[in-house]
Amino acid sequence: MPHDYLRRILTARVYDVARESALEPAAGLTRRLDRPVLLKREDEQPVFSFKLRGAYNRMASLTDAERARGVIAASAGNHAQGVALAAARLGCHATIVMPLTTPQVKVDAVRRIGGEHVEVVLSGDSYSDSQARADELMGERGLVFVHPFDDPDVIAGQGTVGMEILRQHQGPIDAILVAVGGGGLIGGIAAYVKAVRPEVRVVGVQSIESDAMARSLEAGRRVTLADVGLFSDGTAVRRVGEENFRLAQAHVDAMLRVDNDAICAAIKDVFHDTRSILEPAGALAVAGLKEWAAREPAGGGALVAVTGGANMNFDRLRVVAERAEVGEAREAIFAVTIPEERGAFLRFCATLDGHAVTEFNYRIADGERAHLFVGLQIAGRDDATRMAALLRDEGFATLDLTDDELAKQHLRHMIGGHSPRARDELIYRFEFPERPGALLRFLQAMSPNWNISVFHYRYEGAGYGHVLVGMQVPPSEMEAFRAFLANVGYPHRDETGNPAYRLFLGGA
Repeated sequence: MPHDYLRRILTARVYDVARESALEPAAGLTRRLDRPVLLKREDEQPVFSFKLRGAYNRMASLTDAERARGVIAASAGNHAQGVALAAARLGCHATIVMPLTTPQVKVDAVRRIGGEHVEVVLSGDSYSDSQARADELMGERGLVFVHPFDDPDVIAGQGTVGMEILRQHQGPIDAILVAVGGGGLIGGIAAYVKAVRPEVRVVGVQSIESDAMARSLEAGRRVTLADVGLFSDGTAVRRVGEENFRLAQAHVDAMLRVDNDAICAAIKDVFHDTRSILEPAGALAVAGLKEWAAREPAGGGALVAVTGGANMNFDRLRVVAERAEVGEAREAIFAVTIPEERGAFLRFCATLDGHAVTEFNYRIADGERAHLFVGLQIAGRDDATRMAALLRDEGFATLDLTDDELAKQHLRHMIGGHSPRARDELIYRFEFPERPGALLRFLQAMSPNWNISVFHYRYEGAGYGHVLVGMQVPPSEMEAFRAFLANVGYPHRDETGNPAYRLFLGGA
């Protein structure tokens, strides 16, 4: 190997700032999964994330001359706090570039932790924008760059998490589940675990919206994602690191993908077991552990999940609570069409077979039909499938929307009916940066020939907000519309063909 990671991890300088986090049983998950479940509590570090390990180890390895020059980093949160703490402890000046969309609580935390040793520069709407600005400042000022994941010293610092797990639990371990963004944490853990206990499987977990590592391993080369979902913002990386990819190829046994509902359910699981609230990226490994337990037979050992961080904005909790029921397979969402005739509504309610209704929206469609948006409390996914079949058998056209992002993020809040004026309507989901001027930029980029026919936005306490936009665009202007999408630069998805939209909002 080009780098001796076992030696690097054993000699990593992390404990000047990090503590050996607890490896504690998760009693509730253990009972439910009938497998011993252990949580490696990196959310309890001084900056509420494992990131300080790698940042400090990298900065502690600087020469006196490099430390005198100062360092620079680009980050939207946890890495920034790790660099700030390291700078304060080592007496080194750090310039940290953060997106304009970074919640103020995280910006304030970096300034508080770093004090006089840290300069925060706010630039751009995304991590990529901040990275570009950091590159400029690095060249202008001669600063040393502290990479968030693609650096052997950073990887070795994160690898101390794996060293601690094996020291703390010397009994059998079936698998260690690790969240993956750029790959620094899993690269370090896997390198150590496979050198010391190669029988222990190391499994990476990613959001289905930000799965650059999984796709890269499948392709046999690093791939760059065009867009990444930002719900799990701590792992929202478009391209994994070169060294991280090499380590994953050599040492990672499997990769799992989980959706946002599963992440929310995992946050709730950990809260029930520990009374702690993880951020989405911090709960990824727990969501993956539940899926791994369902698909892999027990081998007699423990399942370990690294709970990577707890830098959660309070405003996001309502979204987590809303989505956790679906993630736990305790709620199903249906679109049901019933005839506009006497007794149809009563017949529908009688068909629910005793299931509690969690949400109900009704909108008349025309003189013959009405559409219902219904949430039902269920006992599991099999129960949802059974209920859908039961409704169809009763003659009600039923569409299962439980996994439909458009329905869960927007339609459930805006059942309004069809408009005969909404001709040539295109429906798109966008992620707008949470900063002043984002909507104005969007509107100014639009052609004056296009009309906004639908608009729905909910603040979710993150750096980006989810927006549903309907635009009336003449067919002759589709080329200009595609250019508009490219130029405005906001992540987007075409939902014009979504059947739920057609049922509840579709125009003429």
